Amino acid sequence: MIKRSFIAIAIILLLPLAAFAAGTPANIKGSFTQVPGKEFKFDGKTVEVVEFLSFYCDHCYQFEKAIPAIKGNFPKKVKWKIVPLYWGQGSSKPGEAYLIAVDAGKGEEMKKALFNANFVEKKDIGNVEVLETIAVKVGLGFDFSRKLRGGEKAGEAGKALNMAQEYRIEETPTVVIAGNIMTNPHAAGHDMEDFKKNVITIMKSLFEK
Repeated sequence: MIKRSFIAIAIILLLPLAAFAAGTPANIKGSFTQVPGKEFKFDGKTVEVVEFLSFYCDHCYQFEKAIPAIKGNFPKKVKWKIVPLYWGQGSSKPGEAYLIAVDAGKGEEMKKALFNANFVEKKDIGNVEVLETIAVKVGLGFDFSRKLRGGEKAGEAGKALNMAQEYRIEETPTVVIAGNIMTNPHAAGHDMEDFKKNVITIMKSLFEK
């Protein structure tokens, strides 16, 4: 009976170690959670960061300003991918506009223009005509309008929501680093400066030998 109890206790104590062995390395610093069912992927040279955001989200707009500083800590070592979401009464159209712009090589310009239109110019970025005006400013023309009005990226925008459910995204922005290291502003008390520092801490620990 004592032997069985000892074995049971040993198994319980080893479970957390097994989880780390199968997923995220134990030396990762910072505040984060592991995405259930997702594998840790890092080749030691470059890291993929997937950012779930909404163009209606104030914290996403604030975090946008911090991204150059984050990337600047790891020159040519970060592949940053955006997954645009929309919550509640928000429209899928800003996300569709962004995805069309990405295909045209104007994703970064469109992202900045959408945030600016919503938070600075106070425009309705769910309005197709507003989005067409933004597209012209970033160098996109009739082909953009045709694709947006035709709903070419509507399916991909819907898949983004499914992906958010799959990753159990609870708020935006949320970043997933190296496949399964997930963090969001809640981990930093919703202080966006501390959130930026937390993301940098996590990523620095990845590259530490």
